[in-house]
Parts: sequence; C-alpha cells; structure tokens
Amino acid sequence: MNTNKAAADRIKELYTEIARHNQLYYRDDSPEISDAEYDALFRELQLLEEQYPDLARPDSPTGRVGAPPRESFSQVSHRIPMLSLENTLTEEEITEFDERVKRFLALADGEEIRYFCEPKMDGLAVEIIYEDGVFIAGSTRGDGFTGEDVTRNLRTIKAMPLRLSAAAPPRRLEVRGEVYLALKDFQRLNAEREEEGEQPFANPRNAAAGSLRQLDSHITAKRPLSLFCYGPGEVNGYDFTSQQHFLDTIATWNLPVNPRGKSVSGVQGILAYYRDMADARESLDYEIDGVVVKVDSFALQRELGEKSRSPRWAIAFKFPPRQAVTVVEDIIPQVGRTGVITPVAHLAPVEVSGVIVSRATLHNWEELEKKDIRIGDTVLIERAGDVIPAVVRVFPEKRTGTERQLPVPEQCPACGSAVTKIPGEVAVRCLELSCPAKVRESIIHFASRNAMDIEGLGDKNVEQLLRLGLVKTVADLYTLTKDDFMRFDRMGDKLAGKLLTALDNSKKRELYRFIFALGIRNVGQHTAKLLAAAFGSIDNLAKASETELLSVREVGPLVAQSIMAFFSNPRNMEAIQRMKDAGLQPITAEKRLGGKFAGQNFVFTGSLTRLTRNAAKQLVENAGGHATGSVSRKTDFVVAGADAGSKLDKARELGIQVISETELLEMLEDEEI
Repeated sequence: MNTNKAAADRIKELYTEIARHNQLYYRDDSPEISDAEYDALFRELQLLEEQYPDLARPDSPTGRVGAPPRESFSQVSHRIPMLSLENTLTEEEITEFDERVKRFLALADGEEIRYFCEPKMDGLAVEIIYEDGVFIAGSTRGDGFTGEDVTRNLRTIKAMPLRLSAAAPPRRLEVRGEVYLALKDFQRLNAEREEEGEQPFANPRNAAAGSLRQLDSHITAKRPLSLFCYGPGEVNGYDFTSQQHFLDTIATWNLPVNPRGKSVSGVQGILAYYRDMADARESLDYEIDGVVVKVDSFALQRELGEKSRSPRWAIAFKFPPRQAVTVVEDIIPQVGRTGVITPVAHLAPVEVSGVIVSRATLHNWEELEKKDIRIGDTVLIERAGDVIPAVVRVFPEKRTGTERQLPVPEQCPACGSAVTKIPGEVAVRCLELSCPAKVRESIIHFASRNAMDIEGLGDKNVEQLLRLGLVKTVADLYTLTKDDFMRFDRMGDKLAGKLLTALDNSKKRELYRFIFALGIRNVGQHTAKLLAAAFGSIDNLAKASETELLSVREVGPLVAQSIMAFFSNPRNMEAIQRMKDAGLQPITAEKRLGGKFAGQNFVFTGSLTRLTRNAAKQLVENAGGHATGSVSRKTDFVVAGADAGSKLDKARELGIQVISETELLEMLEDEEI
C-alpha cells in the first residue's frame, strides 16, 4: 500500500477517535479510556503530522483544546485563549524542553532558567473574572477559545471569594484555576449516591466536572467543590512579573493557590521537584497526575510565545499511570447501610502505585453488565488515591470459556429476604429492617440526636450491644435491662442506669422523629415532619395509599414508593409493633392552623447571625408558615443572610420579596409562638 495513503487513512482514523474521546472526556464527563491511552493516540497523531505535514488539516485535534461547550450553557469567549500543555513522561524529554527554551532565548552556555513547578491537578479548568475586585463571571475552558458560562455555579464554591481582599485591586483580573473535589469528599459523595440508588462517579475529576456543569446551581451548591488558582488571563491595572509573584499576590487577595508550588533552577530542580511530588502523591487529599513546569518570568514567557495549541514556556511532566492487569477471582455481593447491595470484585493481589490491591468496586449490576465483567476475567484496574480501585476494562480476548457471570441477586446475601429494585434506580436493595448487615448503622441512626435522641448510645456502645448479641434489630433496644448494660466493658451502675433512662425517655419522642429514625428510603427529617403532620400516627402512615401520600406537600412518586415499600415489608411492621408493645408512644405536635405566616412559604439562604438556620425555620413553622429548600413561584419570602447565593439570584429573577433576618424577627414580634 502507498505510504502516504496509509498515513492519510490512519490520520483520518485518529481525527475521528480523538474527537470522540474529547467529547466523552470534556463534554460528557464519561471517558472510556485512561489518560495514558489517550496520550498515546494524541502523540501518534502528532508524529504523523510532523512526518507528513501536507496531510494535516486545519481542524486537526492537535490545533485545538477540548471540545465545544454544551448547547445548554450560554457561551463565553476567552479574551486570551486557554491553551493546553504538551505532555511528557520521561526525564529525557524534560531535558529536551529545557534545551529548546534556552536555544529560543539564546542563553549563554551554563546559564540556567528559573522555572516554577506546581502539582498538575486532575479537575476542570475554569476562568474566573473580577472587575474592581468583585467577581462578575466565570466559565469553563471549553475548546480553549469559547467556554461554558458557569458563573452561578462557581458562586457556590466557598473557597472562591466573591470580592478580593485587595486595597487597590486590578480594574480587570482574569484568573485561571482548577475546580476539583477532595478525595474524602469524593468518597462521601459516591457513598451517598450509591445509597440513593444513583450511579457513582468514576473518579474525582468526573465528579467535579459533573457538579460544576449542573444546569441547576442548587445541586452544585450541595457538592463540596474546591478550587486552586494557577495563572492569569487578561489583567488591567496591575503588573505581575512572574508566576511566583502572581501566586504570592493573589493569595494575599484571598484567592486559593496550591501551597506546594515551588520556584526551582534548571532541569535538576525540575527533576527533584517531580520526585518529591511523586513521593507525596499518595498522601495528598486530591488527585494529581503529574507536575506542571513553567518558565517563571512573565517577560520570558512573552518572548517564548505560543504554538497553535500550547505555550512554548510550559510543559506537563506526567506520572506513570496508576494501573495494573490482574484477574477477577470472585465477585461478592456486599450489603451497605441502607440495604444497597454492591458487587465487589475480589482480585488476584497486584501492586498498583506501591500498594497491594485485592478488591475493586463494581458499583452495581448495570455497570457490571455494561462492562461485561465476569468471574475469571483478566481486567485492567486503576487506583485513584485512597479510593477503592475500579475496573477500567476487560480483556475478552484472554477468556478461556470458564468465566462466569454473577446474576442479579434475588435474595439478600446477609439475611435471605427478597431484594427490591425500585423503578428508576440502578441499585438493588434489601429493605429488611433487621438485616444484620444494616443493623449497626440503623441503630446508630435510630439513636442519633435528630432521631430518637437516645443519649449515650453512640458508636462504641452499639458495637458492644452487637458483640454481646444483645440486639439484632432496633426493636431489641426496648427489651434491654440494666443487667444487659452491666455486661459492657467499663460499665458502672450509675452509667447503666442513665442508658436505661435514656431509652425510656425516647419512648415519648415526637412522631416525626420516629418516622425519621426508621430510616425509610428518601425520607429525611423535613419530609418526616410533613408526614407526621399529615397522618398523625405511624399506623395511619403505614396504611396510606399512594394517592394519599402524593397529596402531602413535597412528597413525590419516588418518596411515596419508598414509604409504601417499607411498610409493605412484614418484618418491618413486626419490629414497629414490638416497639409499641414495649411502650413506645410517639407524640404528635398540635398542628398550627392559624398564625401570621399561615399558608406562606419561606426559603433561607446565606449565613444568619442571630439565629441558627434550624431555629429560624422552626419560628416560621410555629407561626403557621412553611420553610422550604428551593425558590419557586410559590415562594412568598426569601430570607437572605451574609454570602447569599443562587437562591437570592433566583428570587430576584422571579420578583419574590427578599427580607433580612432582622426583618423576619420584626415580623414575628407580635406573634405568639
């Protein structure tokens, strides 16, 4: 075959493949391949275009960054393009980079360049804009020239100041940064998503990108996003001399910068920094995939300039991929706190980034079927920080015919009861209240302050109850005696008496606390209050029809289905009856029919100074009003405190009356509450 024809065909294939992966990564937040595999494709295209420059097209992926912005966001043009960086994996290529820089600048022999090195964050690149020190707009990088307007979502990031603490701020300051999710927050977010029956995020980068690109900024506000700023865009009214000067200065203005950035001299300084960060990588609470090396002097950066896709004065020195190939020896169903059953792969032990890995999460059965992972498969696994490793891909060509699929369980592996899959969810659940895998967390939740408030019954004492075999379900709590507590380690007569009194006191808690304590799927404290007010007793709630449940304000089909599924379980009803037989008599607060705020809806936003948020909501409800979580056309008042966010913006858009905390209290002065 003609060499040029073969090269042209391959370049065309790479254009299509890279464009597809760009969209999956930058736009859809669902990459199919690892960064290392993507880099290999990109580098192959670069080499082919260098070898056959006449075959390179104007729309080549090597001449652009990322993918176009989503049509659902308004578009923002960057005044100065947000370029990508060249990547390298070897010390030799870092040396070549340094030599190119020095040749371009015509430095004398032996003269070293001052570089600034920073951790390469694995998040979503953004540009935030301040005018006269006030945040006015923000956008994603997009294709490098046009990004997505995510101003309202960026406002929800607590680490980002809405006003700079500068005495004389620049007239205009464009700052580039990386939005990311700390590993501990990523783990908590994924655990919550799995418990809620939602698909977990594949990695922290996807979680950050998906959170920032929410059309509803209320959702973004619930995600604990963080930000590190790393470089300037257009700046008017202030002169920065270097990367070090820029970061030091904006840090004094309260913009977050990574404290691990460092100015170094020459190649040896770069290599020493790279090794230090590689050693520190596993101890960081955020994901990095390498280090970024920049010529420190802005004057030299301007002299070096840019190529079509990347600056000549910077390069990304990436770490080797944290992946390994191993075998799935077994797949074991694991039951979580709220009954979600998760398939977990037990692997032939393999070392990944210095850690021996023997397990990997498979998330749920839909994911298992989508990736077609079977017992006995050879798989590629990837470890991200302290996150349980995940299976990236299967090697079907290595199958021998002995591999086995794990079917969706019909019974809970812990208690044997029938499992449930609620329509619209990916999770398979055990709804059995007495399931031993759920008992520990169920009891801790039941006894917690916002539920039955059983003082002294914390984690350690619950562990002892289970270890001694004294409880197998929450109903067993009300059969405990003083002698039972005296069997605990380091337990005295007085303390045992206090625990017994706390249990006895909990028998007269408010009905909404009991409903919340039961741990019904999708029923939080606020919904429990609404249900208690609507039905008046646990018996009425247990026999409520779907129509009756849906008639309750803020109860939708998903909540109604969860409630009906819970009370249709005979063992749950048996546990409730046992508690009632033991003297549990939840009380219902008298419903306020009148009051100054009767029939009116309030939404709170920002920080209050004289009251806690919960206390303010209680005052509103005591006066006959409703405290809701989101702003809509049905909202009557928005109570705005300090640092009010997107709820305040929406209230103004809808023309809803906005009042302060002081005005709220003044309105309540004559109210008997």
